[in-house]
Amino acid sequence: MGIKSDVNLLGRTLGQVLKEQEGEAFYDLVERTRALVREVRAGGSDAELRAMIAGLSGEEAGRLARAFTWYFQLVNLAEEYERVRVLRAAEGVRPQSLEAALTELKAQGLSAAQVEALIARLNLGLTFTAHPTEMRRRTIRGHLVDVARALPELDVPSLHAEATERIAAHVEAMWGTPELRHLKPTVLDEVKGGLSYIPNIAQALPLLQRDLRRAFQNVYGVHSEARLPLSFSSWMGGDRDGNPFVTPEATRQALELHQARAREVLLAAIRQAYADLSQVEGDAEGGGQEASRLELQALHSAVEAGEAADLLPRLEALHERLHAAGQRRSADELLTPLLTVARVFGTHLVSLDIREHSAQTGAAVAELLRAADAEPDYLALPEPEKLALLTRELRSRRPLWPAGEALPDALETAIGPIREVQAAVRRAGPGAFGRYVISMAGEVSDVLEPLLLAREVGFGVLPVPLFETLDDLTRAPQIMTELLAVPEYRAALGVNVQEIMLGYSDSNKDAGFLAANWALHEAQRRISAVCQAAGVRWRFFHGRGTSIGRGGGPASRAILGQPAGTIDAGLRITEQGEALADKYSHPQLARRNLEQALYGVLVAAARPPAAPPQDWMSALDRAARASTQAYRALVDDPAFLPFFESVTPIHEIARLNIASRPVRRPGAPTLENLRAIPWVMSWTQNRANLPGWYGLREGLGEIGTDTARAMYAGWPFFRTVLDNAQMSLAKSDPLVLGEYLRLNPQGEAHPLAAHIQAAYRDTVTLVEAVVGVPLMANEPRLQESIALRNPYIDPIHRIQAELLRRSRAQEGGLDEFEVPLLLSLQGVAAGVRNTG
Repeated sequence: MGIKSDVNLLGRTLGQVLKEQEGEAFYDLVERTRALVREVRAGGSDAELRAMIAGLSGEEAGRLARAFTWYFQLVNLAEEYERVRVLRAAEGVRPQSLEAALTELKAQGLSAAQVEALIARLNLGLTFTAHPTEMRRRTIRGHLVDVARALPELDVPSLHAEATERIAAHVEAMWGTPELRHLKPTVLDEVKGGLSYIPNIAQALPLLQRDLRRAFQNVYGVHSEARLPLSFSSWMGGDRDGNPFVTPEATRQALELHQARAREVLLAAIRQAYADLSQVEGDAEGGGQEASRLELQALHSAVEAGEAADLLPRLEALHERLHAAGQRRSADELLTPLLTVARVFGTHLVSLDIREHSAQTGAAVAELLRAADAEPDYLALPEPEKLALLTRELRSRRPLWPAGEALPDALETAIGPIREVQAAVRRAGPGAFGRYVISMAGEVSDVLEPLLLAREVGFGVLPVPLFETLDDLTRAPQIMTELLAVPEYRAALGVNVQEIMLGYSDSNKDAGFLAANWALHEAQRRISAVCQAAGVRWRFFHGRGTSIGRGGGPASRAILGQPAGTIDAGLRITEQGEALADKYSHPQLARRNLEQALYGVLVAAARPPAAPPQDWMSALDRAARASTQAYRALVDDPAFLPFFESVTPIHEIARLNIASRPVRRPGAPTLENLRAIPWVMSWTQNRANLPGWYGLREGLGEIGTDTARAMYAGWPFFRTVLDNAQMSLAKSDPLVLGEYLRLNPQGEAHPLAAHIQAAYRDTVTLVEAVVGVPLMANEPRLQESIALRNPYIDPIHRIQAELLRRSRAQEGGLDEFEVPLLLSLQGVAAGVRNTG
């Protein structure tokens, strides 16, 4: 079996279910639609297809969109399993594996000891976030998981028939299950959804640890005890920025769930180690003691009771005893899986971050200072006076709120989550809490304020400034210079690593694709120099989405594109929404994703600091300015916002129950307060993908083709930018976009419509001239996937455009067509494999 036979079987199964559940007439409608779309894609007229879709009722349109959506859901499973099949069949050293990384490091002249030291100073932190990019209900995901589990059995002749029947049963059940949520997911729903991938990761971790040990043996010929430089964090239950539902209670529930899942993972690993480590100390036939089992039994009881603070030291000691007894294989193969899981997950599972908007922390501090008669109007103070006041208070140990008095709701909302993580740290150790992230950190005072809030409950936090907008990224090096010069802050930081978060979304919405990427590059390079000069270790935290416009793209490629010399203590990256399913839906996929990311971190961290040629950097400075000017001219056009709202489903997206967070920040409905995820998602739905390429035409024009070719060949950062743009351009589709442009009264004759279409054509021409081949020619599998998907996703786009036209033409139309419209949004997301 292979992917083609898998897809054929899944397609036939879906067709059979449609015949049985909906009747021959509906099945014929699906087949006719598919045939007409193929004709149109081949250059034929779309008159018959357009007339057919226009004649559908809302209910028929919804069912048709569902049918094609389910085709994509099943094809996605087949593609994921094909990746697993390829990984299992691979021989020799896999590209971008841990062994490949060590081979490259050895070629650079690094010894085994130097590589061990490099690994010891690095940490790759992956952070689960609950942004609205996972549109499937957990019930539906459960059915899909069961189908995915049956796919390998299709390769076994004796199991084929049984697996086929089981797949059909789940497809039948899924067709009868509503895909849409009737209620918005709660914060706890999001936490459960994110943690559902932990078992697959837990299976992958011991394999990766073994891969690392074998890599040292194969490349250097030495045994190494180097540990995986890997950790996991979460924002789900701690991300309060603009989400009123992340209350202290929600934070407490998330932390309790973390600890419950950690117990489950640890207990399962302990039971497996107990079963495997059966040897005794002393005379095997003369009543020798099963010392390993006695220790594991005691640890099992301690974990069950929540009293396993010394879990890791005891496992390390047991590992050493086995080695000392000459039982290296038992230690490395039978105990190391448990030891690895304990090292990475501990009793906390993942570290919960708190994220809050700087305006909210400022307001909470103002309330505290007012209550203590320290300052009646803190928010009105100029920045120097704020700093003087904050540093004075930080030198004092006195609490600001009167002892014994209950906090008002506004303060409890700000301080309560800190109290909850403090309690979790007492129960599960310091790993239960990660960092305190401050959104829209525009001043030094924004970073100091959480220290004052945490002091009220006698707890210490490590603040992480999040620089998001273009202006914030430009000012970030100066802010960090001033922050690291504050003695009170340095005392709070101590010997810990300073984390700095860089946001892709808002900078892209501010300045466009090219300028945002360059601003992030320059901020990272300059902040690294600031931290190095201050004698502080640092780690960047990249807030990446799934789409190119929000920093998406292959993780290893993004990591290798980092400025040389800027990966000091490692890297943190967000893993958002549907990316969790794509990367962690199977243990083998989890293993491959993690090894590729670790490969990128190891290779990138070993690169010596080296700036690219000055003329290249000057060229990108000019290109960024030209790109920003073009982008701002577009979005600042008075006609742009109404045009955007007419040719994208932004209003309908706001109605979709896919996340607990509102699509806009508080305030009037402007482009500025629209969150970046629905902004990008809107352009993904109409296949313009504008945030992933617009402005590049002007930027490349400023650089010049010959210079751009040299930069693409010799500069990893620039190559990453253009390769990501290629992906975004390849997933764009002018034919589909035309359907959405017709939703505007002026249609394709609208000046902005004509302008965007011309910009797209010109950008494709320029990018192809620079890279030297047609779009994605260097990624044939992705190119083939896009080509295969287009004929099946076209009907969903056309249905969506027709339903938007109808719903907008009548009063209350959105209520009437809400369900089929939301089904079409889900279908497009499944087809293009990212939403935002």
